[in-house]
Amino acid sequence: MPWIAIAVGLAAGLGVWSILDRIQSRQVNKIFGQELQVQLDLRARESLIRFDRYLSSYGATTRLLANHRRLSEYLEPLFWSEEESLTPVVYKEFRPNWLPSFFERDALSPPSHVLLTDPQGRVREVFQAGEEPVPEGIGARVSSRFLDEREVRAVIERLGKRLYLVVSDAVEDAGGYDMGYLVVLVPVDDVFLAASQRGLDVGRAAVALVDSDNQSLLASVDSRTLVPHTALNDWNDTYVITSQALPEYEGADSNLLFATFVPHASVDKMSRHVRIFERRQRFIAASVFVIVFTALIYLVSSRLNKVLKRMTRFSQRALGIPEPGFHRAGNQLLLLEDWIQHFTQLVLTAREEMNRQHQAEMRESEALRSAVMEASLDAIVTLDHGGRVIDFNPAAERLFGLERRAALGVVFADRCLPELARAAFQHLLDRSRQPRLELLGRGELLVSRMDGTRIPVEISIAPIELEDEPFHTLYIHDISSRKRAEQEIKSLARFASESPNPILRVTAEGLIVYANNASRPLLRAWRSDPGERLPEGWICEVAQALETGQPLERELDLSGQVFSLLFAPIRDLDYVNIYARDITAVRRAEQESRQHQAELVHVCRLSTMGEVATGMAHELNQPLSAIVNYANGCSRRLQGGSGQTAELIGAMGQITAQARRASEIIRHLRALVGKQPPIRARKDLNHLVREVCSFLEFETTRLGIQIELDLSRDEVPVHVDLVQIEQVLLNLVRNALDALEERPGDQRRLCIRTSMDRGDARVVVEDTGPGIAPERIADLFDPFVTTKEGGMGMGLAISQTIVENHEGRIWAESEPGRGSAFHLTLPLADPSEEIEDGRVELVET
Repeated sequence: MPWIAIAVGLAAGLGVWSILDRIQSRQVNKIFGQELQVQLDLRARESLIRFDRYLSSYGATTRLLANHRRLSEYLEPLFWSEEESLTPVVYKEFRPNWLPSFFERDALSPPSHVLLTDPQGRVREVFQAGEEPVPEGIGARVSSRFLDEREVRAVIERLGKRLYLVVSDAVEDAGGYDMGYLVVLVPVDDVFLAASQRGLDVGRAAVALVDSDNQSLLASVDSRTLVPHTALNDWNDTYVITSQALPEYEGADSNLLFATFVPHASVDKMSRHVRIFERRQRFIAASVFVIVFTALIYLVSSRLNKVLKRMTRFSQRALGIPEPGFHRAGNQLLLLEDWIQHFTQLVLTAREEMNRQHQAEMRESEALRSAVMEASLDAIVTLDHGGRVIDFNPAAERLFGLERRAALGVVFADRCLPELARAAFQHLLDRSRQPRLELLGRGELLVSRMDGTRIPVEISIAPIELEDEPFHTLYIHDISSRKRAEQEIKSLARFASESPNPILRVTAEGLIVYANNASRPLLRAWRSDPGERLPEGWICEVAQALETGQPLERELDLSGQVFSLLFAPIRDLDYVNIYARDITAVRRAEQESRQHQAELVHVCRLSTMGEVATGMAHELNQPLSAIVNYANGCSRRLQGGSGQTAELIGAMGQITAQARRASEIIRHLRALVGKQPPIRARKDLNHLVREVCSFLEFETTRLGIQIELDLSRDEVPVHVDLVQIEQVLLNLVRNALDALEERPGDQRRLCIRTSMDRGDARVVVEDTGPGIAPERIADLFDPFVTTKEGGMGMGLAISQTIVENHEGRIWAESEPGRGSAFHLTLPLADPSEEIEDGRVELVET
């Protein structure tokens, strides 16, 4: 009996468990299938979004190229006639100057061809990256279905035997005139698709473009695994395939689908792990169930066995039936009741464990969703069927300036959109609800912040169906920076043409490739136009700037109008920018300043000569007195008849010599006093020092001073204006004499030294006067600063100006109580010049 009970219990437990296991397996498979489909759809959607964003990157880069400064400046001088029939210019070996390398910088697959067309779509210039020519059907004229003059146009189309992404945008010259279109051709192959799905593990998922008409693969992310031109149905046994339309590119003739391939092995592996786990749990539950059920049957049978034994004993006593051989102890019904209670507790425990696992999975899913919402850089807003906000992430709080608790429950369109944008938003909502147009639920709108400001955004709407109730998730990206960058690019493209100063661009060969409107006076002077060469002399200046890599500055005089030309080389691109500005007023002001300075120097010279007039009169009186004496002696001898011819001739010679001496003194005086333009010539600095000392002989005699001359033994050649440098030396020596007047006679000493040092001529005027206080040295050469009573304070200031105009230096050193020393340096003259009869001539070599 017990063994039969155990066998019946095992059989009954296994039977009941098999029924429950079949029901539970069906439910688990259903839940797993639904979750698997959701994950596959999500992965397919993410792949399509990555692909769409990759194509948008090409659109943005094409827009950047179309508005780039290089292209607008290149198009400025061009004019394409509608009747003109030309063969397109093809660049094969090098990239044209108007095409920067933006695709490589933005980590995009480089285009195979870049076309530049006129407004009618005729191809004018072609950049060919490789050996493959321009595809058939687009080499001479680009169809209007690929072009849009208002916005960037991106179309995936089969051209010839290959699939291409065709991206175009309108281009303008620097003046803002429409010149045509920039068309970019990118082959859509496995490299292109792999780049669009960067970070995607091909072993776990793959993508491909499918021709919806014949259901064949056109291109795949791995052409060795997913072979192009094979039927889509051929891969059903290997992959779980999810196909989606590309509605944004429906303008193309090709009807394409975007397919996501997930290997069955990956799905089966995940399904196998889930089923193994689920069966392990069910096996444990089944084992407990069978054991409990068997024990229950065993207890019931034991209780029944006791009842039967009692009935047997009663029957044996009443009817004499022999007693069966049952030997079981314990209350079987009570044991049965205890096991039933234990079984019930096990069932409740299993149920609670399953509830806990389900809740843990729900919490994990919710935590993952919350982390995505919190970490997103874009605003994410979820709306219910009435357009009310039910979720609002932190990025949305920052974008709209609205806290989450204040946003929940409000109508999104009424609170966050201006009146003019609500109709467009409703249109996007309607389009997103259409089954095959979900990607068209995206566009650019204006949104309103709580402070009233409006921000341009790009919005994408994803519909969600939960329990037959529609929800919408809005992905909102702030594009304010992108809009400002686009505006700035357009503004910079017009910068050169709007400049009031002439701006030109010249190639290394001297070809003018760009000139703004302000450059017309220069072009007229050079007798050149954009597209022509500069005059030969200016081409040499361009070549010099490119060779040195340093800016050059030149001046150009156009009939009294003076321009300063700055040659700025751009060696990487092998051209030179010429920036010009009109400096006529500056040169006129400089000329007037030089005239005023010359007049001031002349006035100071007159003042100096007035101060030495007494000495000059004494110097002139000596030859005149000698002339009178010799003339009187000759007259007396002639009257007395005692004069010999030789003696008279000698006396007349003395008269002639003294007259020449007087004439020389007057000539020097007139040179110093006269007002004449500066004339520079090669002079011996030693000779200038001696002449200045001769002017001051009377002053030195009066003070009892003998000027010590320590002059260089060799000639000290300088290229100077004689009158101006003599004026400087005269000022320095007279200042030394004035300082020596304050010293006792036996302490008066004045020394003038000349020398040559490292390409410079040096003069030192040193005296033993009282010296100059250290605090006066710094401003000694400032105008109206003097140490003499009654002095004007202009002598040293003018002397410094004259010396600096001669590219020299002048400075003072002094030790109070012991004297002062004034130093003067001038550049040595060119050795190829030499003095001849007071005139400077060049020695021919």
